[in-house]
Amino acid sequence: MTDTVLVTGVSGFIASHVAAGLLGQGYAVRGTVRNKIKGERIVESLAAQGVDISKLELVETNLDDDAGWKDAVQECRYVQHIASPFPLEAPSDREALVPAARAGAMRVVEQAIGAGAERVVMTSSMVSMMGQAGRGEHMRVKESDWSDPDWKPLTAYPVSKTRAERAVWNYVEAQNVKSRLTTVCPGLVLGPDTYDNSGASLAIIKAMFSGRMPMTPRIAYPIVDVRDCASLHIKAMTTADAGGRRLMSASNTLWMSEIAAVLREAYPKAKLPTRDLPDLLVKLGSIFDTSIKSIVPDVGTFHEADAAYVTGLTGVIPRPAKDAVLAAAASLVENGRVQFN
Repeated sequence: MTDTVLVTGVSGFIASHVAAGLLGQGYAVRGTVRNKIKGERIVESLAAQGVDISKLELVETNLDDDAGWKDAVQECRYVQHIASPFPLEAPSDREALVPAARAGAMRVVEQAIGAGAERVVMTSSMVSMMGQAGRGEHMRVKESDWSDPDWKPLTAYPVSKTRAERAVWNYVEAQNVKSRLTTVCPGLVLGPDTYDNSGASLAIIKAMFSGRMPMTPRIAYPIVDVRDCASLHIKAMTTADAGGRRLMSASNTLWMSEIAAVLREAYPKAKLPTRDLPDLLVKLGSIFDTSIKSIVPDVGTFHEADAAYVTGLTGVIPRPAKDAVLAAAASLVENGRVQFN
């Protein structure tokens, strides 16, 4: 009998790569979408890339509603909970996203554990680790690190990711089933837009090419290629020792200026940033632009992932950040999402 894996938000950037990997390994995939008619687009995109979709089915569910989740998790040996609300503009209320993010995560995890799923792999983020006061110029992020959601500079998205992840860990510990949960905490996810669904994930690359980022803010995050992030999700599902662990999905760290330099070398005809944006201007700009406000706490800090333990546990070796940057750009150019003379 073929093992079935539930993949929530299957049409998303990370989730579609996870689904493709699972199907390629012979699993049956049940993917959740908000609307089945619109969801057919990801099925078509997977098929167009040569993925065997004969064991893929779509089910309609919504993280904001109980309806459909009990049926969705039935007979699923594993659950990949990847769906999460990600606003294009950060709300001014830092707690605004918490109810939906926390309730959605709890809804899936409770139903999955109750239905007997052997392992739930939930996508969190390194923003649930990095948001702390007093980081200084270099922060080496460890598995045990947690963002402080009460720290005032944090904005709505990292607050919601932190509170949601905390909630599910508290739940599995209370139920004495901690080993049946693994969270994956990606850094900045780049890599190829294979299924033309990267959305906000490759926004930085798009902004550099389009001129909307004429100068680069002094921020530096660990980067991971979406293909390696997907591989880690799949390995986390079946690796016994990954149960009860938070796995950072991250390669090396690049400053935004270094990302721009990689792109300038590869695309000399494109008008790409050549200078850093002064820190003071970032802070002033955040007063008027909520998208800038989210990066203010990170300005000037080099965040480095202490993630060697992840490779030791799972065998997944993430490719260099430069490769992820170039793969992202190449796919965006190929599918016409970025253009230059």
